[in-house]
Amino acid sequence: MKLAFPLALALILTACGVETASTAATAAALKKQEMEQGKKTMEQMQQKIDQANLMGRERAEQAGSDR
Repeated sequence: MKLAFPLALALILTACGVETASTAATAAALKKQEMEQGKKTMEQMQQKIDQANLMGRERAEQAGSDR
């Protein structure tokens, strides 16, 4: 009987630790996904900026040749 309480307490604390570790792993996975999505968005925006710069140069060249 003296062993039952410490054993039950140990099981409860172990279960809490597993839940905490699982929650931390889930949070880390979500952060990784957010970072990957942010990187993807940044790359897409850089491509759009590069495309806009190219179009601007082409228009400037065309305007210069029209004179």
